[in-house]
Amino acid sequence: MGRQYKVAVVGATGAVGEVMLAVLEERGFPIGELVALASERSVGTKVAFGNRQLQVQDLASFDPAGVEIALFSAGGAISREYAPRFAAAGAVVIDNSSAFRQDADVPLVVSEVNPEAAKHRPRGIIANPNCSTMQLLVALAPIHRKAGIERINVATYQSVSGTGRKALEELGRQTAGLLNFQTVDPEVYPVQIAFNVIPHGGDFTDNGYTTEEMKLVDETRKILGDDTIRVNATVVRVPVFYGHSEAVNIETRDKLTAAEARQLLQSAPGVEVVDEPVDGGYPTPVTHASGHDPVYVGRIRDDLSHERGLNLWVVSDNIRKGAALNAVQIAELVAGEG
Repeated sequence: MGRQYKVAVVGATGAVGEVMLAVLEERGFPIGELVALASERSVGTKVAFGNRQLQVQDLASFDPAGVEIALFSAGGAISREYAPRFAAAGAVVIDNSSAFRQDADVPLVVSEVNPEAAKHRPRGIIANPNCSTMQLLVALAPIHRKAGIERINVATYQSVSGTGRKALEELGRQTAGLLNFQTVDPEVYPVQIAFNVIPHGGDFTDNGYTTEEMKLVDETRKILGDDTIRVNATVVRVPVFYGHSEAVNIETRDKLTAAEARQLLQSAPGVEVVDEPVDGGYPTPVTHASGHDPVYVGRIRDDLSHERGLNLWVVSDNIRKGAALNAVQIAELVAGEG
C-alpha cells in the first residue's frame, strides 16, 4: 500500500463538491483521511463517499493543520479567505473558483494540456480553469501544438448546472410550471431560462463582453502559454441540466485539414471523437457528455470561408471534466510527486 493523504473537500455539499467526492472514490485516490467541509448552515448534514456517509464540518472553525490536499469548490470569496490559510498550514490547495486564476504565481492547469505547470506553485495553490475553457483546450491543445492556432471564435451553449444547484431547480420548476400553463418568474437568471436561450454569463464588463467571455480569452492564453492567440467568445446559457457545448471556429498558422485534425484528436488524451455525417453521429450533452469523463468532439470540418480554418463542436460534462474531475486529476499529479 502506497502513501495515503489527508484530503479536505471544501464546499462538499455543493453540486461540484458532491461530484468531487464521487470522483475521488471512483478513481481510488489514495485517501488516508477525508474531511468534508462547508458553511455553518450545512454542518451536521451528511455527504456520500462510496458507501460511507461523512459528517459535514464547519469550515470557519476547522483547523487545517495536517491536511495535505484541499479541493476547494465553494466560490471565490471563500477561496480568497480560506485557501491561503490551508496553504499556510501545509496543504496543496486546488481551487475551482476564479479567485486566483490570473495570478502570475498560481499555475492554471488542465491535466491533459499543461500538467507540468502544477509543479511550480510558490503559494501552494493551483487553480482549476473555468469549465468552458477546460473542455475547449482539451480539444484544441493538440491542434495548437501541431499547427499553431492564431484565432479562436467560440460560441458556448452552457448548461444551468454551471450556475449551481439553485439554477438546476429553477429550470425544473419553470419547465413544469410552463407545461401546466402557469406564469413563471425568474430568480436565478435575469429572464426565463426554460424554453429560452440567454446570451449572458457572468457580469458585464466595460468592453461589452461578460466576465465568462473574458475568462475564455485570458485563461486560454495562460494555459497554452501564448499571448498572441486571439479569442472571440460569446457565452450563451441554454435550458440543459448538465453538459456544456461549444461551436468552435479556429484559424491555424499552418494548414491542417479536417481529416488531419480528426486523426490528431482520435489519439489525444481525454478526447473522444464522435464524428459521423449521419443522423445522431455527433455528441450532445444528453446522449454523450452527462455523467461521463471525456471531452467529445464532432462536426469536424474545413471552414469554407478561410483557407486555414476549421470548425469543431465540443461537448463535455461541465461538472465532471469542467470542475471535479480535473481537480482530482491535479490532485493525482500532486500525489504522484511523492
